[in-house]
Order: sequence, then structure tokens, then C-alpha cells
Amino acid sequence: MPGLPKTTRQKGMSRVLVAAGFVSILGACGSAPPSASTSAPVPAPEPANPQSPFPGADWTQAAPATQGFSQDGIDRAVAYAKQQGSTSGMIVHNGVVVAEWGDVSRRSNLYSARKSFMSALIGIAVGRGQIHLDDTLAQLGVDDDEPALSSTEKQATVRMLLQARSGVYHPSVYETTGMQAAKPPRYSHPPGTFWYYNNWDFNTVGAIYAKASGQDIFQALNTDIATPIGMQDYRPSDGHYVSGGIATRYPAYLIDMSARDLARFALLYLHEGRWRDRQIVPAQWVAESTQSYSDTTTGGYGYMWWTSVPASRPRGPKAALLRPTFWADGHLGQYAVVVPSLDLVVVNRIDSRLTSKRMGQLKMEKLVWLTESAQNASGIGPEPAN
Repeated sequence: MPGLPKTTRQKGMSRVLVAAGFVSILGACGSAPPSASTSAPVPAPEPANPQSPFPGADWTQAAPATQGFSQDGIDRAVAYAKQQGSTSGMIVHNGVVVAEWGDVSRRSNLYSARKSFMSALIGIAVGRGQIHLDDTLAQLGVDDDEPALSSTEKQATVRMLLQARSGVYHPSVYETTGMQAAKPPRYSHPPGTFWYYNNWDFNTVGAIYAKASGQDIFQALNTDIATPIGMQDYRPSDGHYVSGGIATRYPAYLIDMSARDLARFALLYLHEGRWRDRQIVPAQWVAESTQSYSDTTTGGYGYMWWTSVPASRPRGPKAALLRPTFWADGHLGQYAVVVPSLDLVVVNRIDSRLTSKRMGQLKMEKLVWLTESAQNASGIGPEPAN
């Protein structure tokens, strides 16, 4: 489901050239892009505080029993993750690490988990008044290569792109063969009426963000999120754009990240966008973007976040997440799972350079189920078979 790299990807593409391309792509929006944010310098991360639900310069480790978990149960969850191909991961409760495995500092491709970071950047820009969710593509001057967008397609809004409900089924880069096969025919659904996991929506919203904010995506991620929450490994050079081979103006924005930095991002969302005493992502945006607007086969979809709660119908019979949960989701098994009611974060990474295995969503759900059962959480249902 989340995107697989195409063989034609151009890893060496200059971010400066791409950012300039974004300006020309969206030039019909009118004036030149706004100047970059002039927010105050970000203070250095504070030292770890055992009483704080946030890590300092490094994560605090704790024995599972001190957090109410069975050691045997946690060992079973970690063993299951490794069996399924996990190359690194973390289980975080109340802001402290009760389990980690693999090299949690090793950076690897987030694949489509990158989209949840873009959702956060959009939320920050909305809070600054730089982006308005109900602006249409027509109002923003957004078009694409031939076959260009129709007047109907241009009625899609930024909100619809975030929800993957634009109805624009134009060719797009960084799609799996499965995504391409499932893509509806062009013009088959009016904007806002149908959910399809659409990389055109996600890539285009990245270009809209770059134009509206005046910032390179990877630098903005560093300035507005990574530095304030003390990410230990991320650098702007860990991002690059992928384009070429497809008739579209909008590249994908790929991000390499470590498990421990991904866990910080999940913890930020667990605390409704707040890190210590600073609101990084507006709390209202976190709530709005992690609720469901569409049904999926096992849950729902928000603003570039997956959720366990469908918009309108029951969950599938194999679903194991029976309490409200949301997660960032990437190809092969990149997950950052947030269970607010249990103050729990579970991160799983699969680095394709180290294994040929993959962890699908139902296996991720079993990993979270095993973690919850290690704490004897109530209402978790029977153990999944997968």
C-alpha cells in the first residue's frame, strides 16, 4: 500500500533546484513564496528527568516491571517482531523505553510514514495562517503535466488531498504496482466523494506546503519538529526528492530516519503536539488529523494518518486493535503506533538493506496486541492468529 521506490528515482536531485521548481510549478498562485519562518531560536533539549514523560538528550530506559509490564510478555513481543523481520524497534510507555531492539540509531527509508510528517508540517502552516484547508486547486493555481487537470478536478481542496479524497487520478511517482492497479479511472469520482490512497494527493500537498511556507520540506522538518523535540539522528540531508519517468510535476519527498527519532515524533503526537511546555503542532490539528474521514479494510484514514476507528462501519474481523489507536505507516513495515489510552508508543522498522522480510498491518497489530497483553490491558480481545 504505502509507496515503493521506482527504478527511475533520481537520488541526486538537488533540493535547491526542486524547491525552485516548486515555485515555478505553483507560480500561477500569484506572488512569490512567503519568506521562511522567522520563529525564535530553538533551545537545546533539556536533560532527562525521571519524572517527565519526555526524554532529554537521550531516552530513559526502564525495566518493564517498573511500568507494569511482564518481562516475559515484552520478551515475547520483541521476539515476534524480530521473527517477522523487524530490524529495529522500541516500546515506550509514559515516555520511557521498556524495550528496544536492533540499532535504533540507524537511519533508513520511512517510505510512506513520511506522509504523517508532512501532515504535521501542514498543521503548523495552518496554525500560522500560511495554508487554508478549503482552498481549491483552482484558487492555488495548481495544475499538472498533460493530461492537465480538468476544471472539476481543480475543485479539490487541500483538505481533500490530506484525506486522499481529491478524485484526481493523474499519473504519480513512487507508487507500487498494486497502487497503480487499484487507481480508479481518471474522472471517475468527483472531488471529496471517494477515498483512494493516492500518491498524487500526497506529493502535490508537499508542493503546496513548499510554496505556501517558503521552506524546503526537509529543512522545515529539522527546524519546526526535529530540533524542538531533540531528534538525535535526523539531518536535512536525510531527505531527498524522487521524480522522473512519469508525466507529473510533483516529486515524492523521501526521508531516512532512525527508530529512536521516529519514536520521539510518535510521543509528540501522544501528547497532542506538545513537547514539555512548548506546543510544536497545534493540539486541535493533532485531534483533527488523527480522526477518521474514510473507512479502510481494517480501520480508518485521517489526514495522512491511519486509525483503528473507522469513519462509519465496523472494523474487519481480523483487526486486533480494539481501542482507539493511530499510526504512521510505511512500505515493508515502518510503523509509529500511538495508543493514547495506554500512554503507549510502539515503533517498528524494517530496513530492506538488512532483510527481505516485511511486516504487514495485521502483523503490526499483533505486535501491539502482544505489548498490550504484557501489561494485562483490559479489553484487548483474543490473540490474533497472524
